[in-house]
Amino acid sequence: MNTLKLPDGTPVPALGQGTWNMGDDPSKRRSEIEALQRGMDLGLTLIDTAEMYGDGASEELVGEAIQGRRGEVFVVSKAYPQNAGKKSLPQACERSLKRLGTDCLDLYLLHWRGNVPLAETVEAMEALKGAGKIRHWGVSNLDVDDMEELLDAGGQGCATNQVLYNLTRRGPEFDLLPFLAQHRIPAMAYSPVEQGRLQRHAGLAEVARRHGVNQIQVALTWVLRREGVIAIPKAGSRAHVEENAAALELVLTERDLAELDQAFPPPKQKRSLEMI
Repeated sequence: MNTLKLPDGTPVPALGQGTWNMGDDPSKRRSEIEALQRGMDLGLTLIDTAEMYGDGASEELVGEAIQGRRGEVFVVSKAYPQNAGKKSLPQACERSLKRLGTDCLDLYLLHWRGNVPLAETVEAMEALKGAGKIRHWGVSNLDVDDMEELLDAGGQGCATNQVLYNLTRRGPEFDLLPFLAQHRIPAMAYSPVEQGRLQRHAGLAEVARRHGVNQIQVALTWVLRREGVIAIPKAGSRAHVEENAAALELVLTERDLAELDQAFPPPKQKRSLEMI
């Protein structure tokens, strides 16, 4: 498994597992748990969830999947922005810990920016870290100006910024990814294959054909090949998670990358950070 390091030197897998919309359908519960556990077997031990996902149902699913294997897993969860205050964040964290069946989160993120001042969220995150409730904290969906404000507010402890990034959402390459790299903050790419829609994109077909892989694997490898980026695709079945893991073995050539740039042009100017 390829790894990269958080700012404090902690190694984490470059390829993890997302869980958005997992845990919502009881009929899929067994296959989703098996997918997460198969991913763990394959080294995809970073699992991302959030209190927002199914109003906690995703966290409960993850908790069941990692039962008896907590020591193998790097668990990430996210707090609603309205829960990011000094009094509300500890309460939200405790609820997430209970649903996950653990006493400490490896990484806790502000899901997106709301009305709570960033300085207050930083203070609350650092307090949770000091209390041993979380090991690292970070943010999600913050653009460059927000990140500058976060650092000015004492947020040097920020371990990552989770953002929407894939072949069709290349805006972060213009300024946000270079900013994060400058400050040695890894980016975490959610929806790295555009929720599966890249499977049908003609711009990937020829590259996939040359390598004998599917288009999703090409799109995922493209994200993973960028230094300092963690990818967290969702996979709801064993077969899907095995396909994702196989993307780590794919190496894209200069010809491949040039063709992908032609099909998915890189940004030439600032774009507002997208969210889904």
